Amino acid sequence: MLLHRFTSTKTTSHPSKQAGPTTASTTCRTTGLATTTTNVTTSTSTSTSCWTTTFNSLFGFELKSLASCPGLVALLCRPADPACLGVSRILFGFLMVLDVFTERGMNVLDIEWDESTFCRFPLFPFLRPLPVRWMCVVYIIMFSGACGIMLGYKYRYSCIMYLLTYWYIFILDKTRWNNHSYLFGTLAFLFTVSDAHRFCSIDGYRHERMNNTHVPLWNYTLLRTQIILVYFIAGLKKLNLDWIYGYSLKGYFTELPTVLSYVSYFLSGPQIALGIHICGLIIDLFVGFVLFFDGTRKLGLLISMTFHILNSIMFNIGMFPYVMMTSGIFFCSNDWPRRLYAYVTSALRIRRCSETASIKTSDHCIYSKDQVKSENGQAYSFRVPLKHTPKVTPTFLHKLATSFTLGFMTLQCFLPYSHFVTKGLNSWTNGLYGYSWNMMVDSWVLQHARITYREKDTGHSGYIDPYISHEDGRKRWPTQACMIKQYAACVAESLRQSNITNVEIYFDIWYSHNHRFQQRIVNPHVDILTADWNLFEKPSWMLPLLTDLSDWREKFDVIKKSFDDMYELVYVADFPGFSLENYVEPDFENTSLTVLEGRVVVEFPEENRNITLGINQTIQIPEDSFHLVHVATETVSCYMYSFTNQTKSKLWRKYKHALAQGGNSTLDAVLKSLENDTDLNNIQSLLGIEGPKVQPITLHKLKAFFQEFYADITRSWLLAASAVFSIATNTDFDAVLNISLAVPETE
Repeated sequence: MLLHRFTSTKTTSHPSKQAGPTTASTTCRTTGLATTTTNVTTSTSTSTSCWTTTFNSLFGFELKSLASCPGLVALLCRPADPACLGVSRILFGFLMVLDVFTERGMNVLDIEWDESTFCRFPLFPFLRPLPVRWMCVVYIIMFSGACGIMLGYKYRYSCIMYLLTYWYIFILDKTRWNNHSYLFGTLAFLFTVSDAHRFCSIDGYRHERMNNTHVPLWNYTLLRTQIILVYFIAGLKKLNLDWIYGYSLKGYFTELPTVLSYVSYFLSGPQIALGIHICGLIIDLFVGFVLFFDGTRKLGLLISMTFHILNSIMFNIGMFPYVMMTSGIFFCSNDWPRRLYAYVTSALRIRRCSETASIKTSDHCIYSKDQVKSENGQAYSFRVPLKHTPKVTPTFLHKLATSFTLGFMTLQCFLPYSHFVTKGLNSWTNGLYGYSWNMMVDSWVLQHARITYREKDTGHSGYIDPYISHEDGRKRWPTQACMIKQYAACVAESLRQSNITNVEIYFDIWYSHNHRFQQRIVNPHVDILTADWNLFEKPSWMLPLLTDLSDWREKFDVIKKSFDDMYELVYVADFPGFSLENYVEPDFENTSLTVLEGRVVVEFPEENRNITLGINQTIQIPEDSFHLVHVATETVSCYMYSFTNQTKSKLWRKYKHALAQGGNSTLDAVLKSLENDTDLNNIQSLLGIEGPKVQPITLHKLKAFFQEFYADITRSWLLAASAVFSIATNTDFDAVLNISLAVPETE
């Protein structure tokens, strides 16, 4: 086939920076002193030239490209090698295939989307989950789309299949939102609009015109910008005292994972936790930029890989660490897969595929006029098919792509700070936990939640289990006003089905944020069912976080040291005019209430007596009884409960005994000595650890991991097959599923 020849000079600069002149190695020097006007002019010109050369070598393009719209269009639509983008597509698609079975929960979708769950928290009120068997079909489509992305087969259709089903599941339940799930959906969108199937794809091998063709630079720009923003904004969100002083992750490091246990020989637990906070802050702030520049990229890759490997060990955050590890290759040279392929084939003396020597032009790119030549070039030879002329002037589509790129980057910069607009989504934290990149910044401890309904006609009242529809432990809804409002509507609808109508619904929810006092998040005197909520206004019935009491956290550590290890302490702060009704369980011994700040009145209804307490005054609270604590001041009052839990005391004594018997040996040795004890899991929970995180990885554990993963995949496909069979034969899905999941009895 007759081909034109397209050539470009090969440079060693960053692949996203290959438009600049080949003067990166030029050395700029000025000698002597400028003593005349001519010398001053020459010196200024030389200085400007030096600065321009430095800019070009760092960023890979000339500054003047940003000075005009045509220059910017030409820059973002500049041709780039598709190899790195194609490999990134394969890795991302593979990880999303695994994500379908893990964090998306295909293996438990019959439980997750059970129709008996009466309350959901969709982003839009009109959204509802489909029946379970049709939700299985949704997951099948999402899985097929992820496979299509990985293989590059029917690429655009596969991307759309995955994108629509992924975001549908994502916005169905706000309680499951997190930053990395939002990131996965965003990256899937960016791959959808890119030309990532132009290299190493089934589509490319089926359509020669598409295979191994240039991609516009904005394909890389969007992916790199997104990853830099994830790191940098996450770092900016950590620039608060809660993170800097180590309170955000304080509860995660009660016991250290094995991978960090050796550090305990040199530093204490709190010092290690503080070090992790500071290192996390520095890495998030700078690693994105370290990855971007050529001279520091290897260091950036090392840091990011180490950082995310540790994250995968310490935290259960699904595919996120692996996606971030693979995202590092976004910043590598665009042709690194070709150079790796050339190195491997040369080392193994394998005949090299001829297509790696040439890349075809694309209508999606803009080429400079002097790049198209009739003779062979010095480096790469780019093929231009017959009757095809490379674009040298921007078209409407090029301008549209440039506008989209700038608009998307602006949107991603704005969204994490858009909370001044969506005030209705703000509570103690700003916005929903999804697009803010405030990763690990906020820790929540729920102490108490009570939902009360009162019939307006009869005055009869009762209580509702706040987690009746959330047996799986998803309890994020009490932290957001919009979800509290949704839950109130669900409760009212449930009561209506029980012929209880015309009701008022009240919430009394107590949380501790980043190890502060336990306090109310909602005004318990407001009927949430009729309370106002607007997306653009902060609800008046949400109570503020008592940040002025944050300094008490240092005193909590001092107070804790004055008690025996058997004691548990709960710190409470309450607003004036409010009362706390509390019940002391029979399992609690030596329960006492001590006032830390302000004044309270403790009422014992069964004994018909009241006792007023001031600062540092204490009263014993009998077990198996109710009492009320009334705030008796015009300002916030603070107090604490101290008690011993008989069950926990028994477990603690058993652990201490095993520790003494082992001669105060290591934690691993103590837990191994208790491996046959029925209370082992409870002892680990008491210590605030999980078994797999304090024991070294063994072949047995790896085998168990892969067996569990295989079981998840098997159950996922049994669900899928049951759904397809149920739909095809119009039979009951539950009946088909029970047969599919039935395990034959073994002797």
